[in-house]
Amino acid sequence: MAEDRLCQIAFLTEEREATLFGGEAKPPKLCADLCKPPLPISFEAMSVNHITNEMVEDKPIFAQSQSAKELERLNAPRNMLAIHNAPFDLAMLAKEGFRWRGQVLDTLRAARHIYDTESHALQYLRYALGLYRMEADLAKSLRVKLESHNAVGDALVLYLLARDMLARRSVEELIELSRKPIKLERIRFGKYKGKSFEEIAKGDPGYLRWLVKSERESKTDQNVDLIYTIDCLLGK
Repeated sequence: MAEDRLCQIAFLTEEREATLFGGEAKPPKLCADLCKPPLPISFEAMSVNHITNEMVEDKPIFAQSQSAKELERLNAPRNMLAIHNAPFDLAMLAKEGFRWRGQVLDTLRAARHIYDTESHALQYLRYALGLYRMEADLAKSLRVKLESHNAVGDALVLYLLARDMLARRSVEELIELSRKPIKLERIRFGKYKGKSFEEIAKGDPGYLRWLVKSERESKTDQNVDLIYTIDCLLGK
């Protein structure tokens, strides 16, 4: 939601002798914090992250957290940040006054190009790729308790997913895939849910024109894959 603010952050850093684009990797380190947001945590947010206002009452705001200081230390063009659905997380960080200046690997977008799976959600890939089998060892090496439904658990899965991707493609290729739109096969919402875009283009092209117009007029979270798919079918 537009008014949501950051109340928990966790990420792993893996530094190399030269840069993240080459050189021998050092063991990963975990950075994790609870942060007190400027607004009360909503019940809807609590139902997802299980973090209450009492849990963050005595915590620092994000800008004063160790995580913020670490991100700022790494905030340079030579470094890469891997995020699952990068636009969302980068927008949340921007609300806290932090803007990343380095490269971005959007593991969600890259996954759509690399893995032929029904879903590309982080938790789906966790099981589909067998990443859950490596979580315990990673958590033990970082001396953290493995928990689901929190930022630390997601950070561990994301680290393992990024490693799997890097075993298949180069960093440069993954960054490029993060920017490359995908042609969708079927629509997953609305009155034509489940139908192929080609079917809709033949039977009701006006609906697709209306849909892409609505997406383009949206100020945030534009579905670039949807826009690309419809443009390919109807022509720009």
